[in-house]
Amino acid sequence: METDLTINESVIIPGAELIISVSRASGPGGQHVNKTSSRVSLRWNILNSQALNKAQREQILQRCKNRLVGEGEILLHVESERSQLRNREIARERLVHIIQDALRVIKKRVATKPSLGSKKRRIEVKKKRGVIKKLRNFDARNNH
Repeated sequence: METDLTINESVIIPGAELIISVSRASGPGGQHVNKTSSRVSLRWNILNSQALNKAQREQILQRCKNRLVGEGEILLHVESERSQLRNREIARERLVHIIQDALRVIKKRVATKPSLGSKKRRIEVKKKRGVIKKLRNFDARNNH
């Protein structure tokens, strides 16, 4: 049985809700890869989770909609390491990061006005640029 997974202070996923299955990984590794099941698949059902309140559930479903498989489930596959134990740890870490990102509150941008000083500096730069262009035109007429 899996241990509980702490996302933040208010969300702790019970280990019983995490479904982990193992299979043989693909790729290089010689005979080792043919003998051991080191690929880890981690599945967590958001809709049936007791760890979330309604608002958190809706927020995660909305933000993770591209990651969902089936009815509100997140499925992760990890086969980057030769060790099954390490792949389990990586899968759990990835799930924590995904849920933390989904629960992060996005701050709304507060519209501000340009300061008086910045307006004056902008106008000064425009005036200087205009003077430079006028001098170019003046020089072109005098050289021909």
